[in-house]
Amino acid sequence: MAFLSREFVAVPDDHKDQIVFKWPDHNLRKGTRAIIEPDMMAVFMSRGEVIGTLGPGRHVIEADELPFLGVFIDIGTGGNAYRAELFFCGTREYPGHRFGGRIDEVEDPKTGLIVTLRVFGEYSMKVADPTKLILNLTGTVNVEDNRDISGWISEQLLKTMRTNITRQIVRNGWPVLGLSAFSPEIEAAVIENTNEAIANYGLTIVRMGNFDINLAEEDEARLKTLAKDVSYSRLAGGFQQYAAGEAMLGAGQGMAQGGGAVSGAFLAAGVGFGQQIAQPPAPAPAGGPVPSAAPPPSGAHCTSCGVANLPGAKFCSGCGTAMPVAPEAAFCTNCGQKVEGKFCAACGTPRPDDAPPAGGALPPPTA
Repeated sequence: MAFLSREFVAVPDDHKDQIVFKWPDHNLRKGTRAIIEPDMMAVFMSRGEVIGTLGPGRHVIEADELPFLGVFIDIGTGGNAYRAELFFCGTREYPGHRFGGRIDEVEDPKTGLIVTLRVFGEYSMKVADPTKLILNLTGTVNVEDNRDISGWISEQLLKTMRTNITRQIVRNGWPVLGLSAFSPEIEAAVIENTNEAIANYGLTIVRMGNFDINLAEEDEARLKTLAKDVSYSRLAGGFQQYAAGEAMLGAGQGMAQGGGAVSGAFLAAGVGFGQQIAQPPAPAPAGGPVPSAAPPPSGAHCTSCGVANLPGAKFCSGCGTAMPVAPEAAFCTNCGQKVEGKFCAACGTPRPDDAPPAGGALPPPTA
């Protein structure tokens, strides 16, 4: 039989990068030497149970050296072999495993915008307990394929991030655009929580690299625009003031470039501001000061204090001094015009000495 010619049991050179390698024969010849590399461990199983393990080194497969094999002698070989499954499991660190994908939809605490988070990166892993790996993960994935193992770990990473990262953003109020500043904290929490989830499968994540949380391009563009608008609105004192300023700025730039289409927008914005400026002042509240009326037309000035008085005033409103009485009007005896001075301004006739009393009849004009 073929197995009787084997003298060494070891992992072939072209399989040494595998995390788990299963020896193809279930019959292990007595006296065969098992060669276990320094970064490996051998696990013997029978009927789905672990019956023993071997550490690095050269071991003779004999019941004298490996007592747990004594009860697994294969009678069909005349007692020259043990019937058991042998797994070689690497215990070194395996780096360079990539992961990534969609995490979840979250609300940005700064703007309130709902965006979709994605994560990408690398991680290194190692087998912490070979027996748990072979017993508990074998029924879930093909443990002899590194890609199946790393793919399963990547799913656990994303599952942890969906709850862990979302919880930290909400609890700490972290802005989505600034998550890179919190990468060390997120990375440490993800490693810790994921290791708790995969510990029962004998695996552990050692470290992560190129850890990056980002957004889809369209979400990032929308979030940046909205974040800018929110910041500028606060500086402008409100969104309406900011929107009006943006409209006027954009219209002004368009007009400077010779665009006639924007002149209407600029004019509308200007009219809006003009209406705000031209609005009449609000009436004074009840009980408030009454607006002052226009000053009355001034008459003669007092010769004592200089205060202007109303026309016809007999005494000064400022000091009580008697106001000078203007001479009564006279009419020219030649042309009938009113004479203010000593001579008629129309024909030069001297002012008559006997002027008619105020309110009297006018003398008839001469022919």
